[in-house]
Amino acid sequence: MAFLMEQNSHPTAAETFEAVNRVDPRSSRATTYNNLRDLVKAGLVREVAVEGRAARYDAKGMRHHHFICDRCGEVEDVEWYNVPNPASRHLGKRVLRECEIIFRGLCTKCAQRRASTSASRRVRSH
Repeated sequence: MAFLMEQNSHPTAAETFEAVNRVDPRSSRATTYNNLRDLVKAGLVREVAVEGRAARYDAKGMRHHHFICDRCGEVEDVEWYNVPNPASRHLGKRVLRECEIIFRGLCTKCAQRRASTSASRRVRSH
């Protein structure tokens, strides 16, 4: 938990295990994964699902949304704002706990690379 709270990034379970194992080589992969699962169940850590990639973990105490880069998979925090709950007629008998938004697109680094690649293609074609 301490490792996750110190992170500005959103590490995977494997990255968390590697970091914890560097500090305490006696820690096992199974213990790390089980602890992450238990922390998520307890609501102390959020699991951020990234399509086609390993889930990432977030222990930041403040509420926030996420932006996931389509190209590099980077997960970034986006300042929280309230999301309107859907009308109850759309939920049926479901019980809503919370709403959050995951934005998807290109992060700043990948967007800059895309722009510079496009510019160099235009120069070569002329």
